Amino acid sequence: MATETTDNQTTENQTTENQPTDTQRDDQADSPAAIDESGPVALQTTIATGRLSPQELIRAFEAEQLKAELPEIYVGDTVKVGVRIREGNKERVQPYEGVVIAKRHGGLNETITVRRIFQGIGVERVFMLHSPQVAYVKVERRGKVRRVKLFYLRDRVGKATRVKQRFDR
Repeated sequence: MATETTDNQTTENQTTENQPTDTQRDDQADSPAAIDESGPVALQTTIATGRLSPQELIRAFEAEQLKAELPEIYVGDTVKVGVRIREGNKERVQPYEGVVIAKRHGGLNETITVRRIFQGIGVERVFMLHSPQVAYVKVERRGKVRRVKLFYLRDRVGKATRVKQRFDR
């Protein structure tokens, strides 16, 4: 039984046309349209029931966290990544420039591995592109490579680590 309270008056068995009863909500939740999570049917079910499934909540949250201003990054590109560093009360952005040797995952979890040579030693860092710690990503130059992962650069020294430049992107 649905109970509606207005101005200290209780009337039973009265529902408005816009609000489905509890039994109607249960019927809609069990219908095949509610199980299918794609397309306008799922949206109608969500509006009708007023609840979001856990998957829809996660998708909505991740969509809010995605950065919109990221450039197209390819393996072989030389990039400059601005990393936020906190020292005491101060926060500054430190640039880290190197060659992208790997890309992984997608969406909110997308990462790139950037390799650079610092004082004769190879240093690699993995950056989550949509992390708040990454202030910016700039593509300095495009690289012409024929591999998806450039781990072979780890074994090379000096001029052999250079990547040819690509001009068509």
